[in-house]
Amino acid sequence: MGDIFAVVLLDASVIGASAVTLATSYAFGDVFGIRHSLHRSWRDARLFYAIFTGVVVVAAGIVLIPSAPLGLITTAVQALAGTLLPEASLFLLLLCNDRAVLGPWVNRAWLNVLATVILATLVMLSLILVVSTIFSSINITVLLIVCGGVLVVGLAVIGLLTRGGGPKEVIERHREERSTWRMPPIALLTRPVPSRARTIGMAAMAGYLAVAMLMLLVKAIELGTGH
Repeated sequence: MGDIFAVVLLDASVIGASAVTLATSYAFGDVFGIRHSLHRSWRDARLFYAIFTGVVVVAAGIVLIPSAPLGLITTAVQALAGTLLPEASLFLLLLCNDRAVLGPWVNRAWLNVLATVILATLVMLSLILVVSTIFSSINITVLLIVCGGVLVVGLAVIGLLTRGGGPKEVIERHREERSTWRMPPIALLTRPVPSRARTIGMAAMAGYLAVAMLMLLVKAIELGTGH
């Protein structure tokens, strides 16, 4: 039974390593505008394949470090992934409401309400994860109740400030445009004009992410050094 579990774990590790490193390579390609695709040859996308190979080599090198605390590294990576999930979900929600990209296919009001609740829950769980990782003696139940209460109040305030839907004629026009809508080429898209609320929200999320990552790093170093 142990041998079967080891084979399954090895297979999952190979798949996970391939997926994460490949996704990282694609992300670098999108951000820096380089050719990135497995359909391209090595000569046509050298930098993409170089990044892919480099990330795999770095990951393998970390695993092969003598006496490396692999358990601690795995736990820290999982905590970091939980911290980054709300930020990634926020960008996805903003994309789903970008009319320049999706036109009449942007999120409907009820979808935005559902996405907001999910995103707020993810932020709360991420906060609990970070706090419980840093302060292992904290009462999780009390922290969950306090964060849950703040979440409910915050969602109620947001609901009161944003209640009301768009005009009926606008909604009907968007329904008619869906059958003919085509997303414009990425090169023709312009940077969206940020609103004050979006700017404040993004700044708050970035600040929380920076503080959370710093705290997790400090905690990982403390556990690794035994202090």
